[in-house]
Amino acid sequence: MRYGYWLPVFGGWLRNVDDENMAATWEYSKKLAQRSEQIGYDLTLVAELNLNDIKGESAPSLDAWSTAAALTAVTNTLEYMVAVRPTFHSPALLAKQAANIDHIGGGGRLSLNVVSSWWKDEATKYGVHFEQHDDRYARTAEWLEVVDNLWKRDGFSFSGKYYKVDDSILQPKPLSRPRPVIYAGGESDAAKNLIAKLCDAYVMHGDPPERIAEKVRDMAARRERFGLPPMQYGVAAYAIVRNTEAEAKAELARITDVKQTAAGYHNYQQWLAGTQLEQRVSLEDYSVSNRGLRAGLVGTPQQVLDRVKAFEAAGVNLLLLQCSPQIEEMERFSEAVIRAR
Repeated sequence: MRYGYWLPVFGGWLRNVDDENMAATWEYSKKLAQRSEQIGYDLTLVAELNLNDIKGESAPSLDAWSTAAALTAVTNTLEYMVAVRPTFHSPALLAKQAANIDHIGGGGRLSLNVVSSWWKDEATKYGVHFEQHDDRYARTAEWLEVVDNLWKRDGFSFSGKYYKVDDSILQPKPLSRPRPVIYAGGESDAAKNLIAKLCDAYVMHGDPPERIAEKVRDMAARRERFGLPPMQYGVAAYAIVRNTEAEAKAELARITDVKQTAAGYHNYQQWLAGTQLEQRVSLEDYSVSNRGLRAGLVGTPQQVLDRVKAFEAAGVNLLLLQCSPQIEEMERFSEAVIRAR
């Protein structure tokens, strides 16, 4: 199992807690990244939204790509899984940026998390065309073809519905071979087929191990039908580790005390409309980002460790943790799970 976490570029993960003592600043992000290496974490996912989906649109949020580049230069081993939305980035220019960051990190420390946009208001406010769900995946397929080819060869030309490049050259190529890892997630058939065919790893919202096992089997079968090697599998999870079960349940109650007047709930209906999910998401689930509570990493050190082992048995290779406040809770998880194994 590899252990990762979401970089708190929005200043936290709780929609009903205004101040989580983890500000959306360069200083906090740098401190967290450097400490995470010391206590056993392998990777951080850097989310990309130009507006703050957690604390409200007017709250600060960090830019994903410039933050990842800067953090790569001040850390030594941490992998940066940087989110990228094809509607917001030219594939040729993004391929160039990613290759450059891969060199800054010495190779193998830059990966992509390809995300199809869901937030119409954000696209409108930033002057970006917003497409319907399946149209976004058709665009993503072309986008991935351009990026992959530019990373691997020069003199590449492509003419599609959404993108066109002519005799393009990208130097230096990424150090990572055969390419930087491409992660992606999605729950519609269009998303799953695209990911199984064109990506290297499948990342999932939080769910219990038994449901994750079903998803892993489904994606493995799709991958096999394309004649491709096995994928990696990651799961988002919100972690609460306490000395007693009662203490863990008390913290869980605190963070799911839904206050629908909080700014972070403003986008709830738009998020539901902009995604195609396999399960209904309640306001309680939405109070914590990415359905992380459904993973069930809440309890005593032994209970959480046993749950991690259950995810391993389900075929999961990577946990992507959210917690609050981030540094303090990641220290607890490291002691209970990472350094205990």
